[in-house]
Amino acid sequence: MKGWIDSMAYAILRMTKQKGGNIGALDKHHEREKEAYQSNPDIDPARTHLNHHLKAPQGRYYYEVQRRIEAAHCRVRSDSVKMVDVYIGASPGFVKELPAEEQLEFFRHALAFMERKVGADNIFVALVHEDETNPHMHLCFVPLAPDKRLSAKEILGNRKDMCRWQDEYHAHMSARWPDLERGEPAVETKRKHQPVQEYKRTHQSPEFIELWQQHERLRRRWRRVPYEIRKDIVDRELARKQERSMDAR
Repeated sequence: MKGWIDSMAYAILRMTKQKGGNIGALDKHHEREKEAYQSNPDIDPARTHLNHHLKAPQGRYYYEVQRRIEAAHCRVRSDSVKMVDVYIGASPGFVKELPAEEQLEFFRHALAFMERKVGADNIFVALVHEDETNPHMHLCFVPLAPDKRLSAKEILGNRKDMCRWQDEYHAHMSARWPDLERGEPAVETKRKHQPVQEYKRTHQSPEFIELWQQHERLRRRWRRVPYEIRKDIVDRELARKQERSMDAR
């Protein structure tokens, strides 16, 4: 393996709750039915034919959602979350560097994880996008609890529960691809959630990828420095920071 595979890569699982109003727009975006994609310039229409379903919807997304809700005879409030849109991928370049068959295995492996977590019947679409800078998968499901209640809160839980989701997802994916690392938990970093489109705009842009590559090159050079020298450099830097802190008082 080469390129990004040699550097640090993170397994990415991001979820966005949908109450209903945006489901139709997501359908058109995911299925590439729009004429233009000004919000995402990374989309290459010449490669859209390479996109493929691991699980294809039987109808429009809204129909798929309503069909499951009605079949479950569950109560729906005006503020109920009807669908969860999941972005599945890895750090820029990781999946792209995998051989074609292994790329497919990557997404099938992730789909198996989601089927175990939320129920295969609740998932109505799993679509791999190959027409963007970073190959990834969009998976949509209706958050129905085992007793057929519509409850995103029970399925996804709170921030600590989502941290466990990330732990389990990383364990599942890294068992097959040991290079994948677990990102720092949001409950520790206090980072706020970014919508998927905003995350993709910042983390898949050429500028971000270039900075990431520079960062990883420096990390690899730093690792090659003997431990004694690294420790001396860190100790001296800490001493300088303490001196500056004392002077500021």
